[in-house]
Amino acid sequence: MAYAVIARYFCEPADETTVRAALLKVREHTRAEPANLAYEVHAETEAPGSFVLYEQYADRAGFDAHKAAEHFNELIVQTIWPLLTDRKVTFAEVL
Repeated sequence: MAYAVIARYFCEPADETTVRAALLKVREHTRAEPANLAYEVHAETEAPGSFVLYEQYADRAGFDAHKAAEHFNELIVQTIWPLLTDRKVTFAEVL
């Protein structure tokens, strides 16, 4: 059964350009992962500094492999997370 992740990232408007650029690099790398089925990045038009990510993987193991990837550590953990003011993540099975 496919595995989905819906993440909401919030940063200061001053950091929006940096976070956006890093998310687009993550998208490029993630879409090349064997278990990735979808990776969409959305910038909320009414809330500067707010992003919604929708990710889908073949299974939980595919998501775990994504989290272990070098680009995840470099771009998400080291670049994006330090700039966030809040982060909310939901995990779901795709029906």
